[in-house]
Order: sequence, then C-alpha cells, then structure tokens
Amino acid sequence: MNFTSTEENYIKQIYHLQQEKERVNTNSLAAEMKTRPASVTDMLKKLKNKKLLQYERYRGFKLTEPGKKIALGIVRKHRLWEFFLANKLGFEWDKVHVIAEELEHVSSDELISRLDLFLGNPSFDPHGDPIPDRNGKIPQVKQLNLLSLPLSQQATVSSVTNQTGEMLDMLKHYGIGLGTVLRIIKRFDFDGSLEIRVAKQPPCIITEQVAKNVFVHYAKNTT
Repeated sequence: MNFTSTEENYIKQIYHLQQEKERVNTNSLAAEMKTRPASVTDMLKKLKNKKLLQYERYRGFKLTEPGKKIALGIVRKHRLWEFFLANKLGFEWDKVHVIAEELEHVSSDELISRLDLFLGNPSFDPHGDPIPDRNGKIPQVKQLNLLSLPLSQQATVSSVTNQTGEMLDMLKHYGIGLGTVLRIIKRFDFDGSLEIRVAKQPPCIITEQVAKNVFVHYAKNTT
C-alpha cells in the first residue's frame, strides 16, 4: 500500500510522540504538525480506515502493528539519509535533517537496501539516534540525560534529541557534538543551568533547556 508524503509525516510524528506517551491526543499531534486539530482529525480518520491506528474514545490513539512497521521504515530511511549526507557528502549535522525530511519519502526498497549496504549498515545517525534495521529492530542505547550526570563525572555525548538547526548551531558554538567528552563543574539552583567543561576549553554555562536535550554515557576512564 502506498502513502502520500503527508500521511507518512503523520505516521512518523505519531510514532515519535508515542515514545513519550503510549497514547497520543489530537491537540498534541496538531501542535507538532503545526496545523489545526480539525485537520488532524480528518487525517486520523484516513489512517484509521487504513488500519494503521487504534482509537479509544477519551483515551486517544496509537499505531497498530502495521502502522508501527511503516513508521519504523520511514524513520530508517530518514536516519540512513542523514548518515549519508553527513558522512559521505560532508554536510554539517545541523543541515542534514531538513534534507532527509524530503528524501525519507523515496519509496524504493531496493534503493534503501543498497544505501544501507553502501554505508556499511550503520547503527546510529549523525545525531546519535539508533537506525532501525530492515526488520524494524532498533539498537539499544544505554545513556542518561546530561541533567542527571553526577558532578565531576566525565562522560561522552551520545545523542541529541532536539535536532533543530538552532539547537545544533548552539551546541556547535559550545564545541559540543557526538563523541565530545565533558563534565559538569557546577549546578545552579536558581534556573537549573549547568557550568560544564568541554575537553580543554574554558568552562561555559548552558541552560537547563539545552542540557535536557543532550544525552551522554559514562566514559571508561574517570577522574
């Protein structure tokens, strides 16, 4: 069954929202899609008729197993294209998301399989997000939010959840990227901001809003 790019965008966004909460409501989806709740309702009816959604009155909706399979396929294509753009064409990590949003709608399964093989079957995209394999299996990632990192504990940046150009540009300004080694020097109770040290750079302060989007794993060697 073929789907329009708009339908695929809805399916993918529902999948992402379900990672935070099992069932999704119309208003939260409308906010993410930047459209009116009435427009969302019309699309949900279409997806439900195609047996991609389950709906329970007053409880919201969620993807069916076929719907989840389609969502994982879209996510897989998106992240493979991001990896290709960053690692083969040299795009900065804050540029690849928008381009991959267009490329993810390519429908050729053979092309995606060949792309995956050409790239060496990568497990993670340029932002540290796991890439589903052809069967929809997702690599497990052991990481914690930067806000939960103990003081003075050295850690390595493993992923970034907010992947807007503005956020990634800010992280780039602070010298923070995947694989960056850092530690928290001080927490400020007033606003939740953190003073951190990145490698050999002078200490810098990042807001709680920025920190909550950065995930890390403990480095093997700590001091």
